[in-house]
Formats: sequence, C-alpha cells, structure tokens
Amino acid sequence: MKTRFTEMFGVEHPIIQGGMQWVGRAELVSAVANAGALGCLTALTQPTPEDLAKEIDRTREMTDKPFAVNFTILPTLKPVPYAEYMDAIIESGVKIVETAGNNPKEHMPKLKAAGVKVIHKCTSVRHAISAQKNGVDCVSIDGFECAGHPGEDDTPGLILIPRAADQLDIPIVASGGFADGRGLAAALALGAEGINMGTRFMATKEAPVHDKIKQRIVEASELDTTLIFRTLRNTSRMFNNAVSRKVVEMEAEGKSIQEIGPIASGQKGRLVYEQGDEDAGVWSAGMCIGLIHDVPTVAELVSRIVAEADGIIEERLKRFAS
Repeated sequence: MKTRFTEMFGVEHPIIQGGMQWVGRAELVSAVANAGALGCLTALTQPTPEDLAKEIDRTREMTDKPFAVNFTILPTLKPVPYAEYMDAIIESGVKIVETAGNNPKEHMPKLKAAGVKVIHKCTSVRHAISAQKNGVDCVSIDGFECAGHPGEDDTPGLILIPRAADQLDIPIVASGGFADGRGLAAALALGAEGINMGTRFMATKEAPVHDKIKQRIVEASELDTTLIFRTLRNTSRMFNNAVSRKVVEMEAEGKSIQEIGPIASGQKGRLVYEQGDEDAGVWSAGMCIGLIHDVPTVAELVSRIVAEADGIIEERLKRFAS
C-alpha cells in the first residue's frame, strides 16, 4: 500500500506508532519497524538525553529499518532540557522526528541542517498550516477522539482530516480513533496518507505495558475515557479510573495546578504500566479503546490492519461503485 507517506519515510505500510510516554521504548519501536510501519521512541520517557542516546542505540540493535523519535514540548512543573534532548537525537543520527505540543519552529533550522524529516502532530488546521509554513515534511492531525492531548477545539477526525487535506500541500497522517483496517481505509478516503495509532499499540505483545493493563484495555469500551485539565486549557484524554475522576473533581473545586499536579503525576502513571494497578495514576487512552479486542504481536496487528483495509478498498467499496 504505497502513499506519499510511505515513500517519504521509506516504510512499507502507512502506519505510525506515535510517541507514548513510558511506552515508546526500544522493544515496541523495533517491532513496529520490523513489521514495516514507522515506530517512534518517546524522547522524554528517558530520564536524561544520555539515556535517550542509549535507547536509540538499543533500538538499532533490534532493527535495521527506519524509526523516529517523538519530541513533545508541553508545559511542565519542572523544567526540561529540551535543547539537550534534541542534540541527542541529532547526534545519534536519527533521520525522522515526530514533534508535538508547542510549535517546533525554533528547532527546525537544526533539524533541517541535519537532514531530519519532521512529522508535526497538531490538533487544528490553523496549527497544521503554521507547521507547513515552518517547513515540516508531514503533519499528523489529531482528532478529538485521541489519547493524550486533543487540543481545545473538540473537532473530531471526520471533520478535521478532510479539512486538513483541503488546506495542506504536504502529506497528512490521520490520528485519534484508529485501531483497525476500517480506520485506515476511512482515513485514506478522507484524504490522509496514513494513520497514527497509540492506544492500539499498547495492547500488543511487545508493548512494555503490564499484562493486567493490556487486558483492561481489551475489556474496556469507548466510554471508558475521561478528559482532565479542561479548566486549565491543557486538556488530556485519560483512562477513566479513580485518579482521573479525582482530578476532575479537584478541577470542579477550583484547585490549582500546584495542588492537582502531584495527583496527576506522570511518574505515578508510569507505575500503572509497570505494576499493573490501573488506579496507581492517570494513564492515556483514546476512544478507540472500544475497538480493541485482543493482544496480538505487532507484526500480526500491522499485517491484519493492512489486509483489512485492502479488502475494504478492493471489495466493499468497489461493490458500491458498480
């Protein structure tokens, strides 16, 4: 299945495993790359830039296929040495970077000088247009259904994807709500060149996620997510558990970020994946959680999605056209 995305990034299938805090590690990323899709290491999962460089090397030991590094810039209570992380990415020879969060404009000269292709993830058409002007090679457009940060416009993918396709010249990848071949076929029909999946890749054999959490994902429905930090205009879609409900309750009470922050700590979220306690902290999950019914290997998942999309395009849609 060739698209502008596969040709631009040198992969076989138009599928990205997007950056996921604590989950985007070498084991998962290399499995995605070996399956012919584009895996993304998550830079800030690593405690230091030096650790990121080691994780990049570890990934290269497991695959000789292209992979990317996710570089997300978001408001934090504790300063993050973003410039040093970016230097580690470039000095390690990585040639694909997925940027997210704030505008990547200040990093673009350094990335371009190093011959790095940039995929920028954004949640609105206006931000996508800005990213294109700033020289990114591809945009991942993130609908309201997504895990993590859906932005503040609440625009679902069915509207956002074709709007972006109409406005941009560079390839776009559809993100948010994708978990199977039906989603890939729909994304291509809407004008995208591929799909970005996060939550679906969490429920794979190679994902560094506790088996209890993978099983919880399989059991969940599309109603098992919630939005936190709405009042702070830093909205995040999380799994609906005791901690995310507590955060929403504290927001309703008018608590400050200094009071809420320790409850919603990313370090506590890490314990969810490592210990298998779904209420250890907040953890990201998209609405596509309702479409996940098994825990396959990455290779099985990718080949199944592509085969299903192929079947829909070649059989179902052609039947309606004739």
